[in-house]
Amino acid sequence: MGSLSAELPYWQVNVPEDERMEECPDFLCVLSAKDKGIISTPDSEYHLNTWPEVQKLILDNRIDLFQRVPSELRKYLAFTWKLKQDHGSVMNFILTQRLHWDTPIIPKGKPFEFDEDVKVLLNDWPYGIDKKIVHIVVWTKFDLEDDPATDDLTDKARAEIDAYVLKTFGSRVPSDRYIWFKNWRSLKSVHAVEHFHVMLYDPDPAFINEVTNGDVPLIQKV
Repeated sequence: MGSLSAELPYWQVNVPEDERMEECPDFLCVLSAKDKGIISTPDSEYHLNTWPEVQKLILDNRIDLFQRVPSELRKYLAFTWKLKQDHGSVMNFILTQRLHWDTPIIPKGKPFEFDEDVKVLLNDWPYGIDKKIVHIVVWTKFDLEDDPATDDLTDKARAEIDAYVLKTFGSRVPSDRYIWFKNWRSLKSVHAVEHFHVMLYDPDPAFINEVTNGDVPLIQKV
């Protein structure tokens, strides 16, 4: 017998029967083939990436293969659609509600020189990964230089991030339990505010609370 999802329109998958809509909601009408494929997958059939799988994807620079749990992607798309209606753009929301930074964004000093030029927050909408993995986003007021030829970081920028991550996370977490990456420019959901990602396996919750200043991700609020 085939999956029940094959009998349902993609926008009805992972939705309780009494909440299903006949018409596709606006926030799901225009999706990439990748997102439509994820949305139409039942949560019960979704594979959460393990820590070794997460490490391999990052080391192989296949960060494009990270995905969200289908029902969480649905919440993310609904949230960002409404957010754009209310705030004009995702960037405006991030700046005013999450970072509380004024525009134009001007760093006080060189990369990672001053704490006030960096803000460490939990990822509001983490990927479909082992629940023991904590996904953090490090936002910066300064640029992290890309090489236009490779769409990747320059060696100088990579060394600066390495040093910051080692100091901030490596001093409290074993080296095999944290890893960082920066999205390719083509994968960024927020283009105007520089940031990179850090993932930690089963870290001390007290440390996470300390380093994020008690941050609570949006997914826990909706």
